[in-house]
Amino acid sequence: MTTCLMVRVVVVVVVAVLMSQGRRCEAQAHHVVGGDRGWEPASNIGEWSAGRVFRVGDKIWFTFSGALDNVIELGSREELESCDLSNPIRLYSDGLLQLDLDREGMRYFTSGGRERCKKGLKLDVNVLPRAAETAERSHALAASDKPNHDHAMAAGPTPSASAPLKAIRFVFLLALPVVSAMGL
Repeated sequence: MTTCLMVRVVVVVVVAVLMSQGRRCEAQAHHVVGGDRGWEPASNIGEWSAGRVFRVGDKIWFTFSGALDNVIELGSREELESCDLSNPIRLYSDGLLQLDLDREGMRYFTSGGRERCKKGLKLDVNVLPRAAETAERSHALAASDKPNHDHAMAAGPTPSASAPLKAIRFVFLLALPVVSAMGL
């Protein structure tokens, strides 16, 4: 494949990916549990997770030795706090685990070893809605809290749905001079 053709293919793919994302152009966060140390008691998982925000669409990564440990997902805070591993929802043992946070709500993870759990190798994750969904809900709640008057009131401004399109146009406009200069 010639260089010019490769550049065309890359530009087309980038534009297609950006256009297919539509309103999903929000950044996804990738959380590596425990940071550089990974999934081990010395990581101080509680300190690592303090103040961290997890949203729908984010990914969390567990890195651990599959020969020494595994990750168990539990169904309740009580099971997590007491290190009751008798009724897991899921068991992961691959050593490099990527989980998509695909729904709102609480999720509870711990080591498959009860002693490691008791030493603090556990994580509770409160998965919040996407930022755009949160803004839309706040706007809807604010509108519903207003008193009901006999006369009609105009709705306030709403967040623009064209922001992702502006980002796509920006990338396209950046790529256009490069493609034109190459004579494509």
